[in-house]
Amino acid sequence: MSDTPLNPALTTRARVVLLSGPSGSGKSSLAERLGLPVLQLDDFYKDGDDPTLPLLPDGSGTDWDSPHSWHGAQALAAIRELVEQGRAEVPVYSIPANGRAGSRSLDLGGVPVFIAEGIFAAELVAACEAEGLLGAALCLRNRPLTTAWRRFRRDVREGRKSVPYLLRRGWRLMRAERGIVARQVRLGADACGGAEAADRVRAVMRQGRRVAVGA
Repeated sequence: MSDTPLNPALTTRARVVLLSGPSGSGKSSLAERLGLPVLQLDDFYKDGDDPTLPLLPDGSGTDWDSPHSWHGAQALAAIRELVEQGRAEVPVYSIPANGRAGSRSLDLGGVPVFIAEGIFAAELVAACEAEGLLGAALCLRNRPLTTAWRRFRRDVREGRKSVPYLLRRGWRLMRAERGIVARQVRLGADACGGAEAADRVRAVMRQGRRVAVGA
């Protein structure tokens, strides 16, 4: 084995596709279909007893749809580590329990592109672009009623919260959906349907090579 040190110019790194969109828009199912490694950004939610959690405007409970309910800096650090090192230790969050339930090791296995998906993914577009980490930034867009039905079925199936809570949240998010998409577009994500998003991700994948550090 050679003792010659590696040439830093030949060091390579991956790129991230930030996949955002309203809750229930199909981010997780699209990421699964594409077969790439996935960083679940919702696992960076704050614990339910965190004193910095934001409240709903009427004060009736935590606003889990606010980016202030989420550890954005920790999520960015995990993306940075995956891009540069190809692996990272990431949290596992339990939505029913409102808290972290452990951690897991995410290894890209040499794949040059991975997906970071979650309702707050667009919050990271500017930072990832500035640091040269970004492959693409996409926001899934559907009809609000379609999104609401998908979200309700998923949340009931997974037992995320009580049905009355899910109905109240679902009605609020359905009315807010167009504004949610508009905000994510302002943050730098391109709004598109599922088929177009899949094509855009595959285009990043087809580029095929890993990006040399310092290139």
